Amino acid sequence: MIKVIMGLKGMGKTKQLIEMVNDSAKKYDGNVVCIEKGTKLTYDIIHEARLIDISDFSIASADAFYGFISGLFAGNYDIHKIYIDSILKIIGEDLDVLGKLLSKIEALCIGDAEKEVIITVSGDAALAPESVSKYF
Repeated sequence: MIKVIMGLKGMGKTKQLIEMVNDSAKKYDGNVVCIEKGTKLTYDIIHEARLIDISDFSIASADAFYGFISGLFAGNYDIHKIYIDSILKIIGEDLDVLGKLLSKIEALCIGDAEKEVIITVSGDAALAPESVSKYF
């Protein structure tokens, strides 16, 4: 399952994501992963969750990011939740590209009801294309 949390800067998306990551890490037996660009969440995410700074991996496109997510799932079948903060900082600002990426990531989750990817997007939700807004 894919869920997108979209809103303008300063609306509390990252704070909501932090709470969700920490709650999931306490509650689920499976692994919880949080991906961010930079290290601003280092002290907010509890150590039971795996925090990844995507800038360590030179990911600069939606296709490269999809490969990274695929590799995470392929390398660890116990991953149940992946949280991604500010995805547009990772893949670029094109919402149509984001929509295609979300569809591809959704296909990775099909067949496993416990796999969930939650993503924050900075921007006006009213301007999101249907390929993105269907995941709100």
